[in-house]
Amino acid sequence: MTSSLPRVQAGSFLTLHYRLSGPAGDIINTFNDKPATLSLGTGELSPAVEQCLIGMEEGGRSTFELPAGAAFGERNPDMQQWLARKVLTQMGDPLETYTVGDVVQFPTPDGQGQFAGVVLQVRDDGAVMFDFNHPLAGQPVTFEVQLIGVL
Repeated sequence: MTSSLPRVQAGSFLTLHYRLSGPAGDIINTFNDKPATLSLGTGELSPAVEQCLIGMEEGGRSTFELPAGAAFGERNPDMQQWLARKVLTQMGDPLETYTVGDVVQFPTPDGQGQFAGVVLQVRDDGAVMFDFNHPLAGQPVTFEVQLIGVL
C-alpha cells in the first residue's frame, strides 16, 4: 500500500521545524519556536540541504549528516575583507562600535535582501575585517528536520 501523504518535490512550499548545526553547535534551531515556512529552490536553504528534503513525506522527521563543505561550500579566503570606517558609516549607524565576533547585517546591492559578516579584526583607524563566509562553510553539518506541511 502506498501512502497518500504529500512528498517534497522541487518548488514545494514547506512548513517545518529544522536545526542546522556544526561542530560548535546550533546555527539555527526552530524546534523551540514557531516553525519556518519556505519554498524550495528560492535560495532560503542551500542546494545540498534542499536535496535532503526531496522525497520526504509530510509529517516525517529525519536527521542528515553532511560532510565538511557539502552544505555551504568550502571557506573562501577572498570572502574576508577590510571595510573602511567611512564605508561602514555610509552603510549604517555612524556611532556603531564593532567587536571581534559580532555578526553584522548588510543590505544586498539591490536592496532586496541582507547578508551577514562576522567581525574578525578592528584596526586603530576604525577599519573592520569581516568574514562573509557562511558560518558553517567548510564544516560538517547536521541537518535535522520535522516536516509539518507540504504544499
